[in-house]
Amino acid sequence: QVQLVESGGGLVQPGGSLRLSCAASGFTFSSYTMRWYRQAPGKERELVAGILRVGSTTNYADSVKGRFTISRDDAKNTVYLQMNSLKPEDTAVYYCKAVFGFSYYWGQGTQVTVSS
Repeated sequence: QVQLVESGGGLVQPGGSLRLSCAASGFTFSSYTMRWYRQAPGKERELVAGILRVGSTTNYADSVKGRFTISRDDAKNTVYLQMNSLKPEDTAVYYCKAVFGFSYYWGQGTQVTVSS
């Protein structure tokens, strides 16, 4: 049974930090590209960051470059999103996604709220 379970969301003040985790099970994690997406109320889901299965090459949305860092630990079947210098516009539900060719899985999301 495939599972992607996000954790680490919460309420944080502007300028603060959070680290999201996405724990995977039920598939060969190391073979999958992993991505973080987010969806704010009334907006479409957008790609935030991705990390390839080989070489750990990363990519980021322009809006988070220099503030967010994606990483993976294949021994723990987990992908992380370190989020620093958070802004109110980062408020959204954050989802992880595992991709391998035409196969993909989504997690259920974790809420991040940036507010004073």
